[in-house]
Amino acid sequence: MQAGSITLPRFFTPALLVGATLILAFLPFYAGRAMMQDMFFILTMLALAQYWNLLAGYAGLVSVGQQAFVGIGAYMMFAGAVFLDLNPVLALFFAAVIGVLLAIPSAFIVFRLRGAYFAIGTWVLAEVFRLVFAQFKSMGGGTGTSLSKSIVNDTFGISLARSLFDFKKSFARDAVFYWLALILALATILIIWYWLRTRRGLALTAIRDSEEAASSVGVNAQLIKFQAYLVAAFGTALTGALIYLQKGRLSPDAAFSVQDWTAYVIFIVVIGGIGTIEGPIIGVLIFFLLQNFLADYGPIYLFVLGGLAVVMMLFAPKGLWGLVQARTGFSLFSFRRHFSVAAEKKGGA
Repeated sequence: MQAGSITLPRFFTPALLVGATLILAFLPFYAGRAMMQDMFFILTMLALAQYWNLLAGYAGLVSVGQQAFVGIGAYMMFAGAVFLDLNPVLALFFAAVIGVLLAIPSAFIVFRLRGAYFAIGTWVLAEVFRLVFAQFKSMGGGTGTSLSKSIVNDTFGISLARSLFDFKKSFARDAVFYWLALILALATILIIWYWLRTRRGLALTAIRDSEEAASSVGVNAQLIKFQAYLVAAFGTALTGALIYLQKGRLSPDAAFSVQDWTAYVIFIVVIGGIGTIEGPIIGVLIFFLLQNFLADYGPIYLFVLGGLAVVMMLFAPKGLWGLVQARTGFSLFSFRRHFSVAAEKKGGA
């Protein structure tokens, strides 16, 4: 253990999560629609960032094409709600399942590539999906389509929120979408944290550090990376479906936007700290603040984001949370294993 490191009691992180969840869960009772919509944006971008971080930060798979699964999720949610007459909440999971099914054959293509070629390959694959979905006239073709208000208002929980809490229809709709985003973000963090604490998580980080070394001790690198790819595809498609359920309208260019759903996500992870769960949480808050303060300045806003990302990669490649950990050893979501000599002797006796 490094000098000056901070050790937290085991119950600290679960207690913090419970406390933060309770505070956020009651947000609709003391905040307006604008704040709920801002929090919806923060929570969904956090979920996207955590799934991208799972790929790049732990599996070593730097994807520039995660917008493919955002778009797939959005279109499949629309298809499920409109053509299959599914409740929008069920359509979210339908979209996520289709995202995984489409990820399986795509993995066999992009996993043949390494490094920068993998990144470019995922981008090309996302463009292929964009062009394919733009051909569906029943989904609006190149111009896109909208969900009817009757479908959106039929989302499970909206009528219940109106009757229980006497919310207006529009406020109830925003509250339910916000609660869904909160559940999604929290579940994403917990699932990834749990997975990284398992044997598969140890194998994943070993692959990131050295795939050859991990393979030499029996780790099936391809299988572990494939599993991470599918988990990220499921979560990203689910998040994309929720984002466009809240928007109520989609188009190929918007749903498969590399800037909105991958470039910004990469910025969030790089600024906050790649390879950590805490990093994307910090990164999404910084991104939200920068977007609100600088969005009106047009190109200057993008220059600031790009410049800040370059500076961080040069002088703090592990991000802001990496700086905190380097100085204090502090970790909220720890999944380190501690080697015990006594335990080894006992086991070998």
